[in-house]
Amino acid sequence: MPITTLSGIAAIILYLFATGLHANMIKQAGTARTRAGFPTLLVGGLGAAAQFVQAWFLMVKVDGYHFGVIEVSVLISAALATIALITNARRPLGDLILGVLPITALITLVSLIFQSQYPPQQMSGDVFFHILVSVLAYSFAALAALQSAFLAFQNYQLRNHHPTAVIRRFPPLQDMEKLLFELLWLTQILLTVGIIAGFAFAQSWTEQGLIHKMFFSILAWLVFAVLLWGRHQLGWRGNTAIRGTLTGFVCLLLGFYGSKAVIEFILGG
Repeated sequence: MPITTLSGIAAIILYLFATGLHANMIKQAGTARTRAGFPTLLVGGLGAAAQFVQAWFLMVKVDGYHFGVIEVSVLISAALATIALITNARRPLGDLILGVLPITALITLVSLIFQSQYPPQQMSGDVFFHILVSVLAYSFAALAALQSAFLAFQNYQLRNHHPTAVIRRFPPLQDMEKLLFELLWLTQILLTVGIIAGFAFAQSWTEQGLIHKMFFSILAWLVFAVLLWGRHQLGWRGNTAIRGTLTGFVCLLLGFYGSKAVIEFILGG
């Protein structure tokens, strides 16, 4: 059995096990306002390590690097799981792990069923740095989008006076919003570095949908910049923060996955 399959299966099992451990801990505590326990962090971390191994062998080929939709999604989801685990180790926001780990397990499962036909590419260290920073930016943006979805659900329930048992387990709105904007600042910093690196290291703007990617990356950067400015100067929060975060994330999705889908599935690589 190929190592990509073995590591992928191991990642799925470990992610689901870590999710179960964390859900049980939240159930016993009666609230998601708790940090992940050592067993959850250990099992989840081993799952992320297995997924990074899978991503490595999927992407690194003898004749170049394979950056197809499936392969990059595996890398992004591994980074996403790692960031979620580290965040929850620092902050008592257990809802993130319950949202992230099942999603990363699902992405890993998809990668075991489908394969990208995108051809491997040769690239310099500069371009690889640009891609690495972009992957981290996408990961933080995805985590911020997930956090904003939790925040939207919590906000809706509270506004409509539906304080269900699930909502009572959520952290306070202020803590949820604080984490959201911390994630957005990190996303913005990484996105800035990625865009600058893209301009500095790009050799051909007509290849691999680079113009399309840069356009939507800059658009997302502008959306996040306005949102962060509004938060600092005008105190924006609530639905404004949620809509801004999701809008910027959709721009990033269109920039990366839109161009990848056209190149791989419509133009045939």
